Amino acid sequence: MQPVTARATTPVSSRRRWLFRGIAFLLPLGLLALVEGLLRLVGYGHDLRLFVTDAEQPAYWVMNPYASRRYFTQVENAPVGNFERFRKQKAPGTLRLFVLGESTTIGYPYMHNGSFHRWLHYRLLHTLPARNVEVINLAMTAVNSYTALGFAEELADYAPDAVLVYVGHNEYYGALGVGSTSQLGSYPSLVRWLLRWRSLRLVQGLSQVLGTARTWAGGRPVDTRTTLMQRMAAKQQIPYGSATYQRGIAQFDDNISRLCAVFSRRRVPVFISTLVSTEKDLPPFISAPGPGGAATWYQHATSSYASGQFAAAGYQYQAAREQDLLRFRAPQALNTIIRALPTRYPNVVVVDAERRFRQHSPHGILGRELLLEHVHPTLHGYALLSDVFYEALRQHHLWAAPQHEMSFAILEQRMPVTAVDSLKGTYEIAQLRQQWPFHDQPGIPANASPDSSVEVRLAQALLTQKLSWNEAMERLMATRVQARDTVGALQVAEAVALEYPTDPTFCHYAATFSWALGRYEQAALYLRKAFVLRPSAALAQQLGSAYVQLDQLPQALECVAYVRAQAGPTPALAGWQALLTRTLAQQAALQRTPNDPRTLNELALAYQRLGNEQVAASYARRAAQAAARPPFLSTQHP
Repeated sequence: MQPVTARATTPVSSRRRWLFRGIAFLLPLGLLALVEGLLRLVGYGHDLRLFVTDAEQPAYWVMNPYASRRYFTQVENAPVGNFERFRKQKAPGTLRLFVLGESTTIGYPYMHNGSFHRWLHYRLLHTLPARNVEVINLAMTAVNSYTALGFAEELADYAPDAVLVYVGHNEYYGALGVGSTSQLGSYPSLVRWLLRWRSLRLVQGLSQVLGTARTWAGGRPVDTRTTLMQRMAAKQQIPYGSATYQRGIAQFDDNISRLCAVFSRRRVPVFISTLVSTEKDLPPFISAPGPGGAATWYQHATSSYASGQFAAAGYQYQAAREQDLLRFRAPQALNTIIRALPTRYPNVVVVDAERRFRQHSPHGILGRELLLEHVHPTLHGYALLSDVFYEALRQHHLWAAPQHEMSFAILEQRMPVTAVDSLKGTYEIAQLRQQWPFHDQPGIPANASPDSSVEVRLAQALLTQKLSWNEAMERLMATRVQARDTVGALQVAEAVALEYPTDPTFCHYAATFSWALGRYEQAALYLRKAFVLRPSAALAQQLGSAYVQLDQLPQALECVAYVRAQAGPTPALAGWQALLTRTLAQQAALQRTPNDPRTLNELALAYQRLGNEQVAASYARRAAQAAARPPFLSTQHP
């Protein structure tokens, strides 16, 4: 019997081995890609991009309501920011500013027009009436430098003329902060790497599964009845100089430096503000016992202030803030980092809000005069914050020198923050201070009494969410019109126009009330905005009338030409066009003979027919003076 011999095996070639390894490596990736594609196909999860097409106006971008979910491990805590539209195609001459930050930046508790970016926007609208101004606020509550950096990496592609930044108070307890309930890790590089994967639907699904598993395993669900401040604070005691304290500072330094680098590569100016927070008028939230604790420093500061030793009090108040274990106020180290940024990034400008606030605070110590509680400014504080940004932008020549500039004093007089919005903000802060970590203010009535003013009733209805802001403004407008309060009606119209700058309806209301008050320049501004948004012959005719009142006849003539092109020639239009043309010719003649009584009289009559009585009277006075002037007398001696 022949012995059985082993069959010779053919060795696998090196090429085939690499092929098998490649297949083994790519197969799971392919399966993951397939699952990701199927999840997107069935509509699972959310697109987390910063901007999406506006459903109502497809020519505009708007902030994605799900953009914040990338940064929160518990989606119940994820806030929704503003929905401020801006054009996909940036129009020539547009000044486009983006704003990044936290709850102070979004304007809490004055969520409609109280924020510093709205004060800035309103001032720029009136200082640069011929330009299209876009100020898009991307701030959110409970976020920090991680979110600011993530948004910055995307918005660099949307043609910003400048980026304004006010961020830092949430560095410990904001989303992904070192003391927050919403963490992905303690190292910024690792956190940023993990954030990039959270846009995948598969990762969103796994996060949801893990969250459900934690709840089943005995974890507590998110209690939305508590404040977001309380829900986000995990490590409520972070000692000064501790490892966690230092990680928070390093995290801010790393993220804010990367943010500046993003815009430096694109040569986009960054205006970043120093931070302000209350020093007096607010005892420390949590203090360590003993002489070095925050409470002891605060007691010394209060005694020094009462005895007039203000320099010592200022130092002691700041020490109390630095030693506060509950870190809802940014440490001074963050302002040191901010002030050093221009030395590394030439396109960065420091906006020193802290310095401005100290200049407007008694003895340079920050307190209730400009701050509502720990970090959020009063309305005057928000106005000051807007002014320090405005001055920085102006000094760095973001626009050509305007012919007429709205002063800060006029801004504070005319800024359309209604009494309803102001009261609602006051009530909201009072309500906040009843809760953790304040517990130091009396409550406010749940409902306004029947004999309360309209403003009080509407503010209370807003606070308790019985009315939307739009409904409140509609009722306030009706009240103002019924009372024949044109100034009040104009304030409401401007407030809504500022909230919805792409809707011509509210611009038209603002123009109508401005005209009734004789504010023709303001009427022309709003008519021009309305016309750009939705051109029509009726708007052009009204705008032409406003130009006549402003003695801007070439612009009025352009409006008449547009009306004739749209509505066709009519005797009235032809007569108006002829009168404007003749008046311009008479003005040219007056340049050659400035004191000709006949030409002056003809101009007086022409302006009277145009409806501008003020200019007509001026020319009539000049004609009378010219006619009474004696003839030239020889100066030769007899």
